[in-house]
Amino acid sequence: MARPSTPAPRAAARRAAAARGRPPGVRACLREAATRFATPRDFIRLAVSLAEREGVFFGHGSSSAWDEAVYLVLRALDLPPDRLEPFLDARLLAHERRRIVALLARRIEDRVPAAYLTGEAWLGDVRFRVDSRVIVPRSFIAELLREDLTPLGLEDERVGRVLDLCTGSGCLAILAALRFPHAQVDAVDLSAQALEVAAVNVSEHGVDDRVRLLQGDVWGPLSATRYDLILANPPYVDAPAMDRLPREYRHEPALALAGGEDGLDIVRRILEHAPAHLQPAGLLLMEVGHSRPALEAAFPRLPLIWVETSAEVSSVCAIRREDLAPANAARPRPAPLRPRQPRST
Repeated sequence: MARPSTPAPRAAARRAAAARGRPPGVRACLREAATRFATPRDFIRLAVSLAEREGVFFGHGSSSAWDEAVYLVLRALDLPPDRLEPFLDARLLAHERRRIVALLARRIEDRVPAAYLTGEAWLGDVRFRVDSRVIVPRSFIAELLREDLTPLGLEDERVGRVLDLCTGSGCLAILAALRFPHAQVDAVDLSAQALEVAAVNVSEHGVDDRVRLLQGDVWGPLSATRYDLILANPPYVDAPAMDRLPREYRHEPALALAGGEDGLDIVRRILEHAPAHLQPAGLLLMEVGHSRPALEAAFPRLPLIWVETSAEVSSVCAIRREDLAPANAARPRPAPLRPRQPRST
């Protein structure tokens, strides 16, 4: 006689055991924290734990769960972003706890970049307004605009005109205007929405009289004006990488990220026409991210100067006007290699 089976009770027991071992979700943890926690220290600790557990990606200004947790908690409390210690153990009001919880939930569970949650991003010690109409500013070119550029053949006193291509929030154009106080700066972007954000930043930094915002496709809105310095941080993410982007990046405008199959669609157009827009001694500074190998392979005869930044591998190249000969800049992309057919025996 077969033993009677009792699948339902056993399955229920397994489900109950699994539920007991499974940690509560992000929002459940935060809801409990809003009623039980008392200090910024408590919320920072929980934010770090949840971010690590959930695999949150950091690539929009912060490099660690700790840095971002500190920033968000201080920002939620309207405290200075560089003054944590005096407030770590301060007692929080109920509405302050709710505000922290709301920010952390959007960041950790919804994966919204911190800059979109707070409406600001920083390049060095310079603050910019941002929202989802623009990508979060993070260009390594910003570092170079604080450095001595004479080794690249660019002397500050002779910089009279600067061009910023794919300006987005206008951050690089503004930094250039602050770096070169006697220069006129043109800033171009295809997105009218991005230029609305850029206009706010230009006004807030008081450079309205020297930064001109132009809507159009790369070189489209420009006349025959020549520039002493061209800055370019174009879309350079290749198609396979676009498919693998972490959730955080999917909140940003795809138009500002996607660079085509090999990441070089806009880069090629910049290189093709840059000679016509540079002064004889002019310089192009261009960021290409992880598409550096593709650029080097596509333009093997172009003398690219890879400029050192805080990145492990530099992604910003400098190219002098004299080196942007048509033979170098307009070289067509080689046809993709076809897989070999197996030999018949």
